[in-house]
This record gives sequence, C-alpha cells and structure tokens, in this order.
Amino acid sequence: MMLKSFLNLVLPPICPLCAQYAEDERFCQRCFDSIKIIKNPICLCCGAPFISEENEDHLCGICIKKRRPFSHARSIGIYEGVLLDAIHRFKYNGKTSLAKPLGRIMTDEFLANNYDLIVPVPLHKTRLTERGFNQSLFLAREIATIYNLPIDYLNLKRIRPTDPQINLRGADRIANVRGAFAVEKAAVFKDKKILLIDDVYTTGATVTECSKILKKAGAKDVSILTLARVVNL
Repeated sequence: MMLKSFLNLVLPPICPLCAQYAEDERFCQRCFDSIKIIKNPICLCCGAPFISEENEDHLCGICIKKRRPFSHARSIGIYEGVLLDAIHRFKYNGKTSLAKPLGRIMTDEFLANNYDLIVPVPLHKTRLTERGFNQSLFLAREIATIYNLPIDYLNLKRIRPTDPQINLRGADRIANVRGAFAVEKAAVFKDKKILLIDDVYTTGATVTECSKILKKAGAKDVSILTLARVVNL
C-alpha cells in the first residue's frame, strides 16, 4: 500500500483518454462526466431507455410482443462521445490498457450479484487472429476479478465467421448470427445463472443468439451486461 502511494506520488495516474490526472485505474472526472450513463426509466427486459424521465420502468413494445431468451439486459452508457471513442481505441486500435478503466465503469454502475458464472461473447478464430484479443473477454476478466466470480471463455464458441454487425440492419443482423454459436461442454452451463458480457448492444441480435444457445445447454438463467448501447431516441 505504501509502495503504491509512493508510486502515485512520483508517477501520478493519468486518464487514458486525455492524459489529465485521474484516480487510479479510472478515467478523470471530466471524461467520466462526459459519458451519458443510462438511467431509469428503462425497459425491464432489454434495458432500452425511455425518453420521459417521469415514467417508471416497464416493458418496451418489442419486449411485450417478443419473448426474450435472457431475463434482462443492461448497458452502462450510450454509445456516443467519450464512451464511443474509448471503445474504438480499445477494440480497433489495440489499446488493451483501456479494459481496466472500462471494466471499472461497468462494476461501479452494475451490481453483479447472484450469478454463478461470467461468460464473454466469443469471437471467431479468424477475427481473433486479426484483432489479437477478444474485447469482451478483457472486460469479463475485469468484472470477474472485482466480483470474485468464475469465468468461462472456452465453452461458448463462435463456430463460423460473421459479417460485422455494424454494417447490417434489422433482420440481416439476426440472420447473420443465426447458427454462429455453439457450446462445447454443456455441463459447464447446466443449472447456472450466467452473466453474459459484450462491449456494445445494438439490436441485441448477438446476445440473443448466445442466450438461446446457453439456455439450450441447460443454463438456468442468462442476463446480459454490455458497456454501451446504441440508442436512437
């Protein structure tokens, strides 16, 4: 503890986004305040935020009509501005050091209790080779460490390559990931309450498909946590 305090005095921690002073392993206050944290009211199932701040949490129109394979999905912030920039640096520019402050935001804003296992959304081996790392796994490791929960990143697999979801819309996103995932050892997930981790929730097609596969493997419950969400208000 004393050594850490001394090092912080000699080499004060800086924000990985703007290089200003920051609390250890976090963004500076200015950058953090620029992130639009998703607040209530939200959809009780998919976590979509509502425009009116006066309403209570309730199911959105889509979740009323369509049964989801997950119990609920939650996202920390809106995918824009500082948060979008941080994710792009992390995901596409290989700034893996951002995993720690981004993971800290997720754990600061979400209480990961009553879960048996953390599972990151996997990449296909070709995409993993291109990128060099799975951003969802890096985030999942931070969350698993902070909450002292086991993590499994070997038994949910992406068995075929898919086009980047960002380039697709609506039904094309669903078709793109249909049949893209499989479970290797179903016993790992049997009767488990699983927290599935991904970086961005756009339409939910990817996490929905993963949830279906995990439930078929015997998972008792699947919940979703993503760092950011695309919101069109």
